[in-house]
Amino acid sequence: MSSVYRLDSGQPKRPGIWVVRPEAEMLGKQLATKLCGDLGGLDLPLGTGNRQAFVSIFSCFPQWVMVMATGIAVRYLQPVLQHKSCDPGVVVLDEGCRFAISLIGGHEGGANLLAYQVSNLTGAVPVITTATETAKSLIIGIGCRKGVSCEQIECAVEFCLEKLCKSRADIRELATIDLKAKETALLTWCERENIALRIIPKDLVAIRPWVTQPSDWVHETLGLEGVCEPCALLAGHRTRLLLPKTSLNGVSIAVAEETGNLIR
Repeated sequence: MSSVYRLDSGQPKRPGIWVVRPEAEMLGKQLATKLCGDLGGLDLPLGTGNRQAFVSIFSCFPQWVMVMATGIAVRYLQPVLQHKSCDPGVVVLDEGCRFAISLIGGHEGGANLLAYQVSNLTGAVPVITTATETAKSLIIGIGCRKGVSCEQIECAVEFCLEKLCKSRADIRELATIDLKAKETALLTWCERENIALRIIPKDLVAIRPWVTQPSDWVHETLGLEGVCEPCALLAGHRTRLLLPKTSLNGVSIAVAEETGNLIR
């Protein structure tokens, strides 16, 4: 088996990534690189020995990304969990990168935000089940000029919330296109407000150009009809547009609402 990152048995602040199958080696290495984490598990056969090795260092890392089936993750975690106040945050990612599940420590361990990070890196759907987040229904789709400030984003968000008579506590996530994934003001604002940033691939926006107001500038620049409206709608599962594209000082915002799935 090819070499892997060696886990540090000290007290690192970086996340641990644990894989159980050779087929996931490349994915594990990519996650370790992008998340500045450490990768382990590949030099151990799947089974009791692999699980015991994981158990022995579980508490050494503040967060974990476990690349495996949820059932396997539950078995690995069963002997090591103590209390939500001290357990590391755990995200489970399937090898097909379909879902990034915040499994343990959604709030205290930071697993909810880690799930969004993994989602943005892999294209997986973030699965968040903590009551605080699932009660939040608003998704803010956002597009902006390069180099906008946090203050510009702040003013645009507040302006739209006031129009809807909503508060910041109603926001579940911000969603933008992958071309804006490294926009400094967006990253800073989301970190400051502790709101997740969801990255939507350009290719997905291109095949679902759900816009009420096509933008000539966006079309000429990106080859798309719009950004903020499709991003807001695509970030949820059952969404409806609550506020169409609204532009203010270089920032365009649309607000979608998750309508939920009531059993009838």
